[in-house]
Amino acid sequence: MPLVHGLAPILATPFHSDGSLDLPSLRRVVEFNLLSGVDGLAVSGMASETFALTADERARVLREVVDVVAGAVPVIAGVNATSTTTAMEQARGASDDGAAALMVLPPYMVKPTPAQVLDFYREVAAATECEVMVQDAPGVTGVTLTPAAIAELSLIPGVTSVKVEAPPTPAKTTAVHEAVNNEEFTILGGLNAQFCLDEYARGARGTMPACEFPDLLRPILDAWSAGRRREAREGLAHLLPLVTHGLQQGWAWAVHKEVLWARGLISDTTVRSPARPLDTPTRTALYEVLAPLGIAAP
Repeated sequence: MPLVHGLAPILATPFHSDGSLDLPSLRRVVEFNLLSGVDGLAVSGMASETFALTADERARVLREVVDVVAGAVPVIAGVNATSTTTAMEQARGASDDGAAALMVLPPYMVKPTPAQVLDFYREVAAATECEVMVQDAPGVTGVTLTPAAIAELSLIPGVTSVKVEAPPTPAKTTAVHEAVNNEEFTILGGLNAQFCLDEYARGARGTMPACEFPDLLRPILDAWSAGRRREAREGLAHLLPLVTHGLQQGWAWAVHKEVLWARGLISDTTVRSPARPLDTPTRTALYEVLAPLGIAAP
């Protein structure tokens, strides 16, 4: 089985109130996720505010996470460049800094042809020894990857998994599962694990939500794996209000950080523009959602 499977949250990037990196808070978030029983951890994903990080900051975050994890689980680094050359540069840098796998968006500034998508992943996969995950996220990139295209990508040496974020994700999971003729190729879900159980029922073997509730999601996934499907669905229904709050465009990053702050894991909820801080009504609604989960403002 590929390195990346199971519960592999995308880590937020904590900042001090002045907007600088807060590495002690990052370490606490990593330790919390490890104690929660995650199977992997990812940096430089969308939930990481990677769009607002410098290249140096991306490297510092990855090195810090690799140091804390110390080989306990694979660390996945996002690659979200806009060309083959720059994606290979990011991939090599992440490999040098200790990443075990790469979560790679297709180039999106100039929309690639289907043939260019194949060439792109071939070249990126050949650039390092890291396993490569295809990130199917048309909402972010505007690039559509058909199930047939993903099946072709699964044949590329080093390309071992796909993260399906093309809604409706359960249907896309089924289509990809049926198209890919490779039992070792792993399908993972994204979009904050909103439909994770339906994705698992249709062939997924992992999910990559945000990082503020792995302790609440782990028992749900374990119940599903043990065949206790009613228990799992009831647990997810209890968690879904928080999950959906973390999917709000513009505010998602502030939601993740507000919850991490409320749980005593980060020191400040600062986000970088164009992410938006929570307004008072949104924050109030969030804490109403958190109350049944036993989470309150400090």
